This record gives sequence, C-alpha cells and structure tokens, in this order.
Amino acid sequence: MSEQQVVTRIAPSPTGYMHIGTARTALFNWLYARGRGGKFLLRIEDTDRERSTPEATEAILRGMEWLGLDYDGEAVSQFARVDRHAEVAHALLAAGKAYKCFASQDEIQAFREAARAEGKSTLYRSPWRDADPASHPDAPYVVRIKAPLDGETVIRDQVQGDVTIRNSELDDMILLRSDGTPTYMLAVVVDDHDMGVTHVIRGDDHLNNAARQMLIYAGMGWPLPVYAHIPLIFGPDGKKLSKRHGATGVAEYQQMGYPAAGMRNYLARLGWSHGDDEFFTDAQAMEWFDLPGIGRSPARFDFKKLENLCGQHIAAGDDAALLHELEAFIAATGENALTGEQRDGMSRGMYCLKERAKTFPELLEKAHFILTKRPIDRDEKADKALDSVSRGILSELTPQLQNASWDRESLEGLVAAVAEAHDTKLGKLAGPLRAALAGRAVSPSVFDMMLVLGRDETIARLTDIGA
Repeated sequence: MSEQQVVTRIAPSPTGYMHIGTARTALFNWLYARGRGGKFLLRIEDTDRERSTPEATEAILRGMEWLGLDYDGEAVSQFARVDRHAEVAHALLAAGKAYKCFASQDEIQAFREAARAEGKSTLYRSPWRDADPASHPDAPYVVRIKAPLDGETVIRDQVQGDVTIRNSELDDMILLRSDGTPTYMLAVVVDDHDMGVTHVIRGDDHLNNAARQMLIYAGMGWPLPVYAHIPLIFGPDGKKLSKRHGATGVAEYQQMGYPAAGMRNYLARLGWSHGDDEFFTDAQAMEWFDLPGIGRSPARFDFKKLENLCGQHIAAGDDAALLHELEAFIAATGENALTGEQRDGMSRGMYCLKERAKTFPELLEKAHFILTKRPIDRDEKADKALDSVSRGILSELTPQLQNASWDRESLEGLVAAVAEAHDTKLGKLAGPLRAALAGRAVSPSVFDMMLVLGRDETIARLTDIGA
C-alpha cells in the first residue's frame, strides 16, 4: 500500500491584516507539504460575518503571494460550506453522539453562579443530555456533542509530545447554535476532513481545541490528522508579538523592503532549526524541514537577525529576479515606477548594488547614482570632498578618460597614475570622484560606477563639476 499523500493547510480569519505569526504557520505548512510532494491548501475562515471583510481576505491573498507561498487549487471559503457543517451535526445527532439542548442562557448562567458559590466546577452539564426525545419541547435548541464523562483524551502531538486531558474537564461543546448556524469548532473539523488534511500544523493556542475537536472525529468515525502545535512568536522583550513591537502585519515587512526569500529563511528559523544552519535556500528548507525540529518554547523576533539574513539573500540573489522584486517593492510603497532608462541602469549595476544591502531601501540608496539625473544634486559630505585641489586634479583626469579602455584594470591604472602625478594616493582621489559621480558619500566603488554609467555619462558628470 502506498503512503498517503501529505496534505496541509493554512486557515486564517479575514478579520484584519495578515499577522507575521500566521505567515510563519503558513510557511511551516508549505515547507512540510512541498518537501514531501504533498498538497498545501488555503481556507479562509470567514464564518464570523460581523468581522470578516473582503479587504482582509485580499490582504491574506496578497501576503501569501508576496511571501511566495503558492497553494494548490482555489482558496476555500468556510462560510460557503455551512450546509455541509450542519449536515455533520445532524449525522452526529442521529447516531446518538450529540443531543438537542433546550437550556436558555439564563439557566446556564444560573447554573454557573450556583457552582461558583459552592466552589464546584462551572463546566456546564446539560440536563437534556440523556433526556427522552418525547420530553423535548417545541422550542429553540442548540446541538451539543456528548463528551465522555470519565477517562482521558491523549493528543499525540509532534511538537508538544503526548498531552493528556482528563475528560471530566471537557464540556459538551455546542456544534450548532439555536439559529442553526455551525460553530467554528465544528466547521474546522468538517473542513479539514473533507479537504483531506493529513497534518494540522497550527499555533499552540489551539492545543486545547484539539481535544474537543477529536470528539467530532471520533463521533463520525473519521481518522485523526497528525497534530503539531507550534509555539507563538514573542517580541524581543519576551512578550507576545503585538503592535507595540512595531511591524506585525506581513504587508508592513514588504513595505519596509525585506526580500521575500530572506523573510522565508528568517521565519523558518523562528522556532525551527536544522543543526547550526542559519542561511539556506527554499530547496534546502523543503528538504530539511521536519516537525521534530520545532522547539517547544516561544521564538523571539529579532530584527537584526532578519536584516542579516535578508542581506545575505540580496547578495546571493539572481540580478533579474532582484530587479523584479525591487519594482514590486517600489509599487507597494506608492513611489514612482522606474523609467526604462533607470531600469536598464539598475540591470547593469545590480552586481555591485546588491553587496552589503540588507533591504531594498538600502539598495536604492546605493543606486542613487543610477537613478539621479544631471546636474547631480550633492549632499554636504560630497560637497566638502570637492575642494578646489580635488577639482583641479579631476579636470586633468577628465580628458584622459576620453580614449581610455573602458574596463576596470585600465581605469584603475589611469586614476592611479593621475593621483601619483599629484603626489597623492588613489584612495584620496576616490572621495572627490565619488562626490562627482554620485553626489553622495556612500555608493559602490568609483570604478563600478564608471563601468555602470559608461564613458559618456562619466565624462559628462566630471565636466559638470568644472563648469
């Protein structure tokens, strides 16, 4: 018998922006499925009609696209499946695994208050659990599952280990509300089963839900998925990651200019490890990722580590792919798109721009010499570098560039010779040259700039400072 195909899913609620924790959960599910030739599915848990918005759904889809987490088939709407959820509740009812409860909210509240006063468990036990159907009134009711009253439920978790819960702590949870709509707890199980999900990899804030959801699987005679409940992400201060730690939505990280490959690498390392490996490709992550490699303690978000990895991914990135992602970043921040001329310059210059840039804004800052137009607008540092002595030396260099061979070795030799003739070092001339070509104190090497700009533009910019 062939092994069952792995099927994982991510099931965010469209009630706000896509949280970075949701993105990490999506990544873990994606890596696990893709590394095993399985399927990765997306379900939008939009049953909360009050809070679900089309904008939030769109933000989820955009976040997944930016992160490069491709899913199989169409995104599934949970709300569109309410009839199927109700059908399962009625099947449990017919099989005697669930019951109709006619207790009012007031009665339940009174029960809880009395139990609290007597120091007893406030877990509600419905008097309708074993009532004869002949005694049922013609009144609204909820459908509750019949939880076992004694014994234990064991969640065999791939991250947390075996987690044992006493059945006396499980309530007869509601499956259908009195208006006939299904609860989240029911919908999740039915959808996971119908979508063929084999592995439920989700945040450990759902761990207690697993024991209650297992009652539905058991009641329907369905096979259980493999559970893996992963720890939450904490901020640098050791508290749950929230708005006060700065960016928490996926879109914000794109707008801050982090490359998606660096983000994937960093999020994979957030709570999961493979030996001492820090920097790795998607292919390596897919090959290595496994559930036992996930730690049980909450991971701490560290912007320095994120930037470090992003810098490595930019440096190692394919030039054309980087330019494509850079243009998507520019569009996401609402800046003006690159002109054809700027794009060509960026293509030529990417080899020297991507070294030591940790984010796209840093890369664009280095690319200022390509993106700017003559006459060059110089910053204060660049202006200081262009004193009268430097201008004099550069004015001697300029005509000699006219007939120089336009390669790094020839240009370095020529500039070194001019510097030597003025009894100065090549490094001393680099500052004024940089100021003339870029108008900035920070830029790629002057020879890279000359090669990217080409002979005519280089000479034109040097001529401008003498004018």
